[in-house]
Amino acid sequence: MPPAGGVLVHAVQGSLAAHHIGQVTYQAAPRHTVSWPHQVGVIPRRAGSFQDRAEVHRLRAAVNGGGTAVVCQVLAGMGGVGKTQLAADHARHAWGNGELDLLVWVTAATRQAVIDAYARAAADILHTDPADPERAAQAFLAWLEPAPGRPRWLIVLDDVADPADLRDLWPPAHPRGRTLVTTRRRDAALATHGRLVPVGLFTPAEATAHLRHALTAQGRSEPEADLAALAEDLGHLPLALSQAAAYLVDTGLSAAAYRTRLADRARQLADLLPEPGELPDDQSAPAAAAWSLSVDRANELRPAGLARPMLQLAAMLDPNGIPEQVLTGESTLGHLTDHRLFEHRYSPTPKPPAVTEEEAAGALRALHRLSLIDHSPAEAHQAVRIHQIVQRAIRESLGPDYRDALAHIAADALIAAWPDTERDVGLTSALRANATALIACADRSLYQPAVHPVLYYLGESLGNSGQVSAAIHHFQLVTNTATQGLGPDHPSTLRSRSDLAAWRGEAGDTVGAAEAATLLLVDQLKVLGPDHPNTLIVRSNLALWRGKAGDAAGAVTAFADLLEDYLHVLGPDHPHTLIVRSNLAEWRGEAGDTAGAVTAFAALLEDYLHVLGPDHPHTLTARNNLASWRGEAGDPDGAASAFAALLEDRLRVLGPDHPDTLTNRNNLAHWTGEAGDAAGAVTAFAALLEDHLRVLGPDHPHTLVTQSSISRWLRHAGEQ
Repeated sequence: MPPAGGVLVHAVQGSLAAHHIGQVTYQAAPRHTVSWPHQVGVIPRRAGSFQDRAEVHRLRAAVNGGGTAVVCQVLAGMGGVGKTQLAADHARHAWGNGELDLLVWVTAATRQAVIDAYARAAADILHTDPADPERAAQAFLAWLEPAPGRPRWLIVLDDVADPADLRDLWPPAHPRGRTLVTTRRRDAALATHGRLVPVGLFTPAEATAHLRHALTAQGRSEPEADLAALAEDLGHLPLALSQAAAYLVDTGLSAAAYRTRLADRARQLADLLPEPGELPDDQSAPAAAAWSLSVDRANELRPAGLARPMLQLAAMLDPNGIPEQVLTGESTLGHLTDHRLFEHRYSPTPKPPAVTEEEAAGALRALHRLSLIDHSPAEAHQAVRIHQIVQRAIRESLGPDYRDALAHIAADALIAAWPDTERDVGLTSALRANATALIACADRSLYQPAVHPVLYYLGESLGNSGQVSAAIHHFQLVTNTATQGLGPDHPSTLRSRSDLAAWRGEAGDTVGAAEAATLLLVDQLKVLGPDHPNTLIVRSNLALWRGKAGDAAGAVTAFADLLEDYLHVLGPDHPHTLIVRSNLAEWRGEAGDTAGAVTAFAALLEDYLHVLGPDHPHTLTARNNLASWRGEAGDPDGAASAFAALLEDRLRVLGPDHPDTLTNRNNLAHWTGEAGDAAGAVTAFAALLEDHLRVLGPDHPHTLVTQSSISRWLRHAGEQ
């Protein structure tokens, strides 16, 4: 994850001016071939009292004999009317009846969520590199295009918040494919893509039947008139009816008695709720009272007193899925313990113990029992789902100070769950979705008293996953907001400017990055001083961008001066000091001192092994750079041998499709040829080309360079 002061860019040496490419005389391990039928994503569980309704049959009627009369259908309606449940029922029905070979369920609340889901599908089916989700998503959409032998598929895009998020991401029209969308929007643009299916409230008969079926399943019966009256009180809103049914089942209360409690609670909330017609999603005051009663009941269940603060925390995060470890981790346990101690503050009994992970899970089960959340521990990355209406009702019941405090607690919980190395694509995608949801509902509270680190984590994760444009957009927004709220000289503002400049450089705008870093350095020196770690990071990045902009000698001078200050301020073994040494060695080689680069990287590798260990990414990078400069210094045999040994470790640590592994294969192929084995280079590049086509696609620059390399070494082989 990002160092405390921002992004410190690490130069990497490669061959043919493109270090992200590589070779093999080595046969990669066989890859898993997807078997059909295949499902990607998790379908939400069926509601306990799912109501068969007219829309169910309208959806199924559009399907004719395994093909589709309507290739895209859009379920549109206000929140809480059961759109997701209808879509899930349709998907399960088609899957269970053998109508599909591929089912992809996408929680589509943001554009990034759609891209990430498509990328996961592409990784399963096409074995694309998950580190480049935007390219993988486009590869998946291209694969969905009509072609002989394509499987029958259904793509469900659930909870689309903005039709613009689907620009260039709509599945193609296909005689064997279907698309199903759920959304609160009714934009004309949606109708151009498919048939609009309005979803409204239950009819009075459906609403009464919903309550009756829920109670009958528990061996209970109630007067039909009482159930109809309760349904009327709740406005026939499916979500509110589910809440009421769970409460009746759990408490054993009669429908008539529940109506009395509901009316009393609505009167109590009258001064706290907005005016009629201004509640979220047009819900009624009795519906809001239903959430309140259910929360009270859940909070009474063991472990007593924990359900409410747990639900309040979940209300700040992604409604489509919160990872289990976020809500059972140390930050959340501290939040729950504080509530337990506060409730106990006047009790004469001994202070209660800290909340355990098991008790946190118990609070989730209590909320699940009252249908306030859906808790599915087996779905670790999306273990907790909560309806947006419930979230908004909970958040709007909180005072602004407490809501701001909750935002910081939720942000801390996300950071605690964020891995240092993002190897689990599903987890990091879920964490990004939760950070995005939190930022949206926290407004500017995460910018006080400084920018919360979760905003940096999100931006770094976007960039490191290959979404550099998204990272730039994110850090531009953070910089603008910090400048407005904290001022231009605040350390958080300076940090955000540093990250923005770094990702501009990573996107290829080295001149712009250097100019931005130059201006930033003036402000860093004025505000933080010359020895502050953040100032040193800006100097390091500025030196790198100058070098990449064409001034190799200037980069050498700048890194040499900077190294002295790093040694003085941070010491010889600090990771940032080692990165500066790596960059200095790199630019020495670029400036023409290849022997000096070899010597410097050999010494640096020893220190990396000592400080970080043999499998750390920076250690592997140092080995890559040493091997490349050995070749540049006139030892192609040594370079080829070193890259062959490094490839074994890259495969073991990173896997066959990681960009660094492909880089390694390119470099091994290149130096195999330079060592005199042109035929071996052709064989290696040809094998690499197959994987570049599969992982990166035919138009990727690295694929094109590999094709050029094959032609080059074929000519050399013909001359031998």
